[in-house]
Order: sequence, then structure tokens, then C-alpha cells
Amino acid sequence: MERELYHRLADLIVEVSDGAVTPADVLAPGACLTDLGVGSLGLLRLIDAVEDEYGLSIDLSGDEPVDSLDELAALLRRQDAPAAGD
Repeated sequence: MERELYHRLADLIVEVSDGAVTPADVLAPGACLTDLGVGSLGLLRLIDAVEDEYGLSIDLSGDEPVDSLDELAALLRRQDAPAAGD
């Protein structure tokens, strides 16, 4: 389900931020990861965690932004990640 995907991604973001943000922060409409304080190192940790969790490879050098929960979920759906399209 979409809701489960968003909540799991929010949990991963909280983990990589070492608790600096809460799931509610991440799930808030329009939340931007950089505005929440997730810097470049946090983003790299997030991508590593997502790759491990969903068994895929994410290329950050492309034109696809990954600065919000919506963008990250959309990226996973485009890559047909397991459980991302439920």
C-alpha cells in the first residue's frame, strides 16, 4: 500500500537523520528533506538504506530530484521496487 511505503520511507529518513526529524515532520505535506535538516551525508545514507531495503540501485546524478518523501516514493515506483507499487 502507498501508506505503508510512505511510513517505511519516513522511518528510514528518521533513522538516517539520527532522530533529528520525526516521522510526523517527514510525512507533513510539502516537507522538503533539506529544509528538515537532512544534508548531503544524510541523503547518501538514505539512498544506501533504500537501496538495501528495496534491492535496487538509485543514481543521484540524474535529473530526478529526491528531496521529499513524494519524490522518493515516485522514484521507487518508477523503478518497480517491491512493495512500492502496491
